[in-house]
Amino acid sequence: MTEGLEEEEELLNLSLAIVTDSGGDRKRKRKIRALLDPYEGCEGKIFRLLQMREQMLKPGFKRKGVVEDGKGLHLIHLLLITATAVDENNLCTALDNLTELYQSVSLTGDSVHRVVAYFADGLAARLLTRRSPFYDMIMKEPTSEEEFLAFTDLYRVSPYCQLAHFTANQAILEAFEKEEESNNRALHVIDFDVSYGFQWPSLIQSLSEKATSGNQISLRITGYGRSLEELQETESRLVSFSKGFRNLMFEFQGLLRGSKLINLRKKKNETVAVNLVFHLNTLNDFLKISDTLKSIHSLNPSIVVLVEQEGSRSPRSFLSRFMESLHYFAAMFDSLEDFLPLESSERLSIEKNLLGKEIKTMLNYDKDNNDSNCPRYEKMETWKGRMESHGFSGIKLSSKSLIQAKLLLKIRTHYSPLQFDGESNNGFRVFLRDDGRAISLGWQDRCLLTASAWHCV
Repeated sequence: MTEGLEEEEELLNLSLAIVTDSGGDRKRKRKIRALLDPYEGCEGKIFRLLQMREQMLKPGFKRKGVVEDGKGLHLIHLLLITATAVDENNLCTALDNLTELYQSVSLTGDSVHRVVAYFADGLAARLLTRRSPFYDMIMKEPTSEEEFLAFTDLYRVSPYCQLAHFTANQAILEAFEKEEESNNRALHVIDFDVSYGFQWPSLIQSLSEKATSGNQISLRITGYGRSLEELQETESRLVSFSKGFRNLMFEFQGLLRGSKLINLRKKKNETVAVNLVFHLNTLNDFLKISDTLKSIHSLNPSIVVLVEQEGSRSPRSFLSRFMESLHYFAAMFDSLEDFLPLESSERLSIEKNLLGKEIKTMLNYDKDNNDSNCPRYEKMETWKGRMESHGFSGIKLSSKSLIQAKLLLKIRTHYSPLQFDGESNNGFRVFLRDDGRAISLGWQDRCLLTASAWHCV
């Protein structure tokens, strides 16, 4: 037994040397030993944990009999105990529990298996910290192409993003129609996170249906992106799509995220719509959110559309955010079973390159309890209060928005029964909130996202 442990420790040290420096000079070896000081006596446990994780990641690998009751209560209970141990920096206990979790889960198992696997990764990275040579291996991010393909798959099969976009577009279209006699049939949309422009083809098509060859409509989109490459690709895709609608004049202006609103070009009397779909929560601190809302208010837009992931994140502790995240992502993983089979490569891509990435990032934001680095996944009422305090008033959504949302779910839902307005909580459901000023998408008893519309007062 002792001989086996010594052999494992030798293998671990060899792996560390390879990961850190293939040259193996003395300076590097001293650095490795310094990195491992907090883990003295646990090297063998770290190595076994990494072995179990590597085995779990093998394509098609399946565990036996762990979730026989279909509820995964054992896995969830063990995950919560592990999160507590990690939070308390109880290294050896946490390593033992994480190893057991990796032995028990599979990326091709049911939704409990899969969501626990990614939460285990997030906890392992948090436990080892950024000083560990294995942190980057666990937290390795997908390439931009992998992330784009995963988002494309999610957009194609799930109502999650489509409902957010279609609801926002309906509100923007109605604001444009309301001002049609005074806006010179010109609409300017300012999108704070253009994300390859997935949202806008449906708006282009809807506007084209209102236009004629002798009475064209002008649509300009100013989109903020993460890179020049993303903005160029977005412009190319949208310009190419718009060419199929000859009664619509289309223009795209790309700006890098962080660019000031003073760079915007506005035309006289045009209807200005601001699109905040999954954007404000990425700003990470209240001052940036406040500055953004103040800048938007100074534009005096006709409408501001806000869509955010629904949450009730408590900033008080890591464990409270862990529990909130677990409830949310368990619902997201469970909902994917309504569209994609267990063996689906698309589902694995979505979970690994989108949801899994978000889980691991979420659990490793505030290792030093720096709350300013934590995404703002909060309740609708919190966002409402923030909008109102910055001079915005909620707009009642039209009946078309709810009808459209229900139709989308009917098209997109395959296996689970649809639920509307307070019916039993099985599968997807849509419902109005705040006296019709907001619409939410839920899965079973969990609210996933909420869309609302606002105007300046």
